[in-house]
Amino acid sequence: MKKLLNTLFVTMPDTYLARDGENVVIRKDEEVVARYPLHNLEAICTFGYAGVSPALMGACAERRIALTFMTRSGRFLARVIGEDKGNVVLRKEQYRISDDERRSALIARNMIIGKLYNSKWILERAIRDYSLRIDADRIKRVSVSLSETMKLVRGAENLDVLRGLEGTAAVQYNSVFDQLILQQKEHFFFHGRNKRPPLDNVNALLSFTYTLLANEVKAALEAVGLDAYVGFLHRDRPGRASLALDVMEELRSVYADRLALSLINKKLINEKGFHKKENGAVVMDDDTRKIILKSWQERKQEKIVHPYLNEKYPGGLSLMRRRCFWPEPFGAILTNTPHFCGSR
Repeated sequence: MKKLLNTLFVTMPDTYLARDGENVVIRKDEEVVARYPLHNLEAICTFGYAGVSPALMGACAERRIALTFMTRSGRFLARVIGEDKGNVVLRKEQYRISDDERRSALIARNMIIGKLYNSKWILERAIRDYSLRIDADRIKRVSVSLSETMKLVRGAENLDVLRGLEGTAAVQYNSVFDQLILQQKEHFFFHGRNKRPPLDNVNALLSFTYTLLANEVKAALEAVGLDAYVGFLHRDRPGRASLALDVMEELRSVYADRLALSLINKKLINEKGFHKKENGAVVMDDDTRKIILKSWQERKQEKIVHPYLNEKYPGGLSLMRRRCFWPEPFGAILTNTPHFCGSR
């Protein structure tokens, strides 16, 4: 079984990353402030970096350690990865399927079913645990509607139809998401999704967690030899990791949304960590980002039970162990039918 290693997040400003033997060292004003063994890492993510040495880049590429660069606000800039040693036959089949809209739709509908199933699970869990604090009847109606939409998705063979069903379901889910926020309602509320830039605290939090999830998915796709930029539901667009966006659709609610809700409802973060700029954009401070990153790593370490092997393993490995029964063989793509999601 693949071992879940650590992701090193560097949030300290004006730091320089370098290699010293088999270690990555973090320097600030020519002084070493931290040192970590490379063999314990599967990724390095830097926010507002001052620079990275070529020697460290080479060491990360050789060891397949993804080196990701982000802005201070959490916007993705670039990622350095090693030589692509994936299965070329697998990638060629991926390209052929992507060029055929009907075959793409047969795959994309599994991803959408997974998204709706997991969204429904989030709502049903809220009804079970907080029925006296939320409008349970309203949320139950949305849950039932998601079930009906899943039936329609299962029979769809057209991408436009699938996008329409997915969009309608997303609007329904978002219409009750604010009720899942149980604490700090004055400062954390959700009246709809907005981004580029996020205009409220919750959307700023969601955008950041979605970015973390997207990077995890891209790394997982590349690890099995797939092209993260050639998708099925999301069509080709320069610079967009379409397949990563496809796969993360079913993971948004159980990974990113749940984490955001937990951080708010457990009061691990508060309004003091969010600031509104002159253009209306909401950004987080360093301390809040550190809390989110720490919680993200802890969530990945939580044990879950594999639905087939009936063994426990870290939840962060679920991306690498997801499989899908697609209508035609296509290797080990990283998604699965919703009934067997490893995130339960």
